[in-house]
Parts: sequence; structure tokens; C-alpha cells
Amino acid sequence: MDKFVVYIERSLITELIERINHFPVTCIIGPRQVGKTTLAKRLMNQIEKECIYLDLELPEDQNKLLEPQLYLEQHSEKCVILDEIQRIPQLFPVIRGLIDRHRVPGRFIILGSASPEFLKQSSETLAGRIVYKELTTFNFSEIAKDYDMTQHWFRGGFPDAMLSQNDDICRVWLRNFIQTYLERDLPLLGLTVNPVLMRRLWSMLAHFHGGIWNATNFAKAIGVSSPTINRYVEFLEAAFILNRLQPFFLNLKKRLVKSPKVYIRDSGLLHSLTGITNFETLQGNILLGASWEGYVIEQIKQIVPEEINLYYYRTHNGTESDVVLVRGNKALSCIEIKYTSTPKLSKGFQLSIDDLKTENNFIVIPQSETYRFSQKVIVCSLFELLTKHIKAFV
Repeated sequence: MDKFVVYIERSLITELIERINHFPVTCIIGPRQVGKTTLAKRLMNQIEKECIYLDLELPEDQNKLLEPQLYLEQHSEKCVILDEIQRIPQLFPVIRGLIDRHRVPGRFIILGSASPEFLKQSSETLAGRIVYKELTTFNFSEIAKDYDMTQHWFRGGFPDAMLSQNDDICRVWLRNFIQTYLERDLPLLGLTVNPVLMRRLWSMLAHFHGGIWNATNFAKAIGVSSPTINRYVEFLEAAFILNRLQPFFLNLKKRLVKSPKVYIRDSGLLHSLTGITNFETLQGNILLGASWEGYVIEQIKQIVPEEINLYYYRTHNGTESDVVLVRGNKALSCIEIKYTSTPKLSKGFQLSIDDLKTENNFIVIPQSETYRFSQKVIVCSLFELLTKHIKAFV
């Protein structure tokens, strides 16, 4: 299937249109090459206003904004789409002033390759005027009708990688993506660090995928201080490369693990960084279980409602749940992730359920008919979890 004629409808389109119709500024965030521009151009045909699209990486579009207030005032009745807004952060106060003079929904759609925490100027300047929505890589539930889960898991969810004609082209795309991110994109986002050092850190993080974070060990290996290594990791998380899964703990009289687990968010990037060249090679690799775990966690993270957070739970006596879904301070579900066709209910997982008193719990395996393991535990496939079970109780 030729990727150049394929468009996969993203599941958040309806939600985005609703937000555009209610807020003056809608900010679509996500990593580079995830499809923000394609999505924005799709939105131009689905919202009621006439739209203008400006790519702030193009000199001709930058020149239009040499006098931004004059230019944008000319289009006050239109929806102005500003792509890669972090390139011209001085636009934020101008946008605020224009909105305060003429506050109507859908005045601006801005696209950015950093989290709201890194777009601090927008968060502070446009407070009360802006709403954020992350565009993630393809979720398996979005493509399951036409694509195999093993292809999605191995290649990852970036559109150009996932839709490549073969694994060789996918591998070349991912390698170039990593190089461009290290040499150009991260510096543009404000991380000034030697690309060779950062590449080494990425490789170490990939081989450590799913491990419990210890900044001191990484700092010694890289040759920088622990605060510096933590800053790098925070930056990679804000750039959507990394996920730190925090531990969940209540006021229990137990010795709990309180350091985060670290995952490369996109499984394709993980496999590229670790030299895993095809799915068959992955099957015999020591990272197989960790890769499957991280892949499942990312798929869950992408689809749960914003008010639900993901954690893991572990005590020093072996009690463990790979994922805990939490709303506020209440644990809703424990999830164990296993790459097997014959799962067993481990003692550690059962103890987690007992500790957290969750009623809806799941063991997720690659392929399975849904069945009950016990009164409180269901065994199911990833697809069933994403499309049926999570939505049923959250």
C-alpha cells in the first residue's frame, strides 16, 4: 500500500473540532513528523471558518509576520494556523492582545513540537485563552482494521515509518529521524548539548527500556552530573521521546519503590536505537518482553481520558503491577502485561490488586479471546483492552 495515497483518520478529529469551536486558541502538540501539519490541513476542510496556514519554518511565511499585529489583524475573521510556533515565541503576546480585542472561538490553531511546559510563554501569556491537545503517533486502535499489530509494534507509530513499503525503508526513515532530532530539532527546542553525547544517552536509555531510573548510574556513564542527566531526561520527555512512568503509592505501611520507570515512547525508535532490524530478530532479543511492555503502555497512555493517569506499583517484597490506572487518588485498575499465550496469575499481581482494592483488572497478551481468570481479573488481547474494556469503566 502506497503511503502517499493513504490517509488514516485520526480518532481525535471530533474532539479537536469541538475545542476549536469553544476556545480562541487550540494548540496541537506532538513530536516532529507525527502528522500535525497533515491533521491541521485536514481540519481546514472541516471547520466553518476560512483558514490561513503559515509554516513558520519557511522564510516566506516568516516574512509575512515581520509586522505580526498588522498581518494578523487583516485576518481577524479567519482561523489562522501557525505551524511550529516555537520558532517565533514573540508571537504569543501579540496573539493574546488580538484575542482580548476580539475574543471569538477558533481564531488560532497553533502547532508545536514541545509540551505545554516547554511552551511556557504560551501557557503564561495565553492562560484562559488556550486549550492543548497532544497528537500522538498512530494508536493501534486507529489502524487495526487495515494493519497487523506486529507491524505496528515493530515499526512504531510515526506515519512515515509505519506506512513504509518495507522494513528496510522504515529502518532508513527511523535512522534519519533520530539523526535529525539529535542534530537539529532538539537544539531548536533549546537543548544545547553535543549530539554525540545525546546519541549515547539515547542508546543507553533504549537498552535500559523499562528499567527503574537511577540518575547517578547514567551520569557516571555519560560523564556529567546527576542534575544534568535529569535535565536531559526531562527535556526528552517534554519532546515526546521518553516516558517516565511514575510509581503509585498511598499511605500504606509498605516499603515501596519510588523511582520512575523509563520507556522510549515509540517502539520503532526503540528497535532502531537497539539495532533490532526485523520482527524475527526481536523475537530472539533480550529486550522482547520490555519492548512489548513499553508498546502496550504507550497504547494505553494514548487513549485514556486526560483525567486518568498511568502509574506502576511495586513494593520491595515482590508485589507488582505493570500499570495502575488512577483517577485523582483512586486506583481504578491494575494491568499486567505479558508476552505469552498462556498467562498465569502471579502472586505479585494478585497482591497488588489486594493492596489497591481494584475491581477491574487485566492481563494483556498479544492475541487472546477474552476470558475471566478470576472474579477480578480478565485476560484479553491489546485490541480488546483498547477498544472495549478501558472505555467500559473509565
